[in-house]
Amino acid sequence: MKQKIIDMRNRPAFLHDFFGATPATAAYDTAKWLNQRVGSLEPEHFKRSYTLQGYLQEIDQAGIDYAVVVGRETPDLTIADAEVAQLVQQSPKLIGLGSVDIVARGVESALAAIEHAIHQHGFRAINIEPGFAKPARYVDDPIFDPVYQACQQHQVPVCVMSGPTTPDLDYAHPNAVARLARKYPDLNIICFHGYYPYVNEIVGAAFRYPNLYLVPDMYIFQPGAELYVQAANKFLGDQLLFGTSYPFRPMQQTIADFMQLGFKDAVLEKVFYQNAASLLKLGN
Repeated sequence: MKQKIIDMRNRPAFLHDFFGATPATAAYDTAKWLNQRVGSLEPEHFKRSYTLQGYLQEIDQAGIDYAVVVGRETPDLTIADAEVAQLVQQSPKLIGLGSVDIVARGVESALAAIEHAIHQHGFRAINIEPGFAKPARYVDDPIFDPVYQACQQHQVPVCVMSGPTTPDLDYAHPNAVARLARKYPDLNIICFHGYYPYVNEIVGAAFRYPNLYLVPDMYIFQPGAELYVQAANKFLGDQLLFGTSYPFRPMQQTIADFMQLGFKDAVLEKVFYQNAASLLKLGN
């Protein structure tokens, strides 16, 4: 039986220069460099998603059932909800997540954007990136409480950005997200990039707080990340989710590499599909 797969972090290169959309630019070189850093065998593979047809073909060839497209709203980089909504309408395999910067928007505008994202665009979660704010903030800063309360009210997860690309690694440490999980025990919190490189710390936080969900995506292949696998095979199997982080790692290669990491078969089914399907209310 074919393994069903939900890719929790997937964007086509054509969506933004940040994803390598324009050759011979600094952004293109950065996309290629990051692919090399995380082990892509073909670091310029993302050029195949310069068109919608090429992008959807990559998804099909990789055997992905659903690809979750994450927008962004930060002071330095915005991929608007409207762009994401337009993209996901092009295929039933694409699922959109909304993004909101409450610091820049203010409370009223942010809440209206969340309402629109969920009820008009049909997005399945809301993404925020406190560590990329100006100034940077911790995820449990009270300024974000209206976002968390709105997500809880609408019964959708909130996604928070982490990882080593955060400008100041103090804001990528799991202490704050652990405090957040404690403050909002009924809010499902999805951690993109899995708070790498603080693997031991985030695994410990997820042990304590079952409403924390980790998506290590491309960082699960980096040194120290084997703890995600060990934890999933013991207690974290219901809280770990798969993501390629495309276009920063190839879809097909990432799936093949992921299957060789040592997950138990029953855990692999959860991580590849079941956990995400439950969180995003996609059914079986």
